[in-house]
Amino acid sequence: MSFPRMHVSLYVSNLAASVNFYSTFFGQPATKVKPGYAKYVLDSPSLIISFIENPERVQSNFGHLGFQVETFEEMSNRLVQARAQGLVSKEEIGTSCCYAVQDKFWATDPDGVQWEVYYFHEDAEFNDPHYENQDASACCMPPVAEKIELKMVETQATNTCAPGSGCC
Repeated sequence: MSFPRMHVSLYVSNLAASVNFYSTFFGQPATKVKPGYAKYVLDSPSLIISFIENPERVQSNFGHLGFQVETFEEMSNRLVQARAQGLVSKEEIGTSCCYAVQDKFWATDPDGVQWEVYYFHEDAEFNDPHYENQDASACCMPPVAEKIELKMVETQATNTCAPGSGCC
């Protein structure tokens, strides 16, 4: 037995800005808009996505959302449309990401939620080192972690090495 349609609900800080972005990104108006609430019912992919205006509950850096398209031509057409609408935040053509060769683009909503639209070519045995060493904001990876604050602690003299002893 399969589920007929997926549902996602996101908190947003500004409903009007989110409705404007998602109406453009999805290429259709919201199915329902009420005070503090909007919902889209998409046929392809089969998805119900709702937005609840609540700035205190917006979660950043949870990961990303995305759509896999069936053909390279579909990804290219969607990329052209998204560029024309000013939605594209990043393009990656012929990248090896998440151990797969992909062509993709990214769009970022008003609250920083990243959407990936990609075409899967084939599995790969490696992840592009670009994602591991530089820009970790894409390719299924969270942003670079915040710097960790280190604290100095005192140790007991009996548990330390003598300077120059070579034990440490």
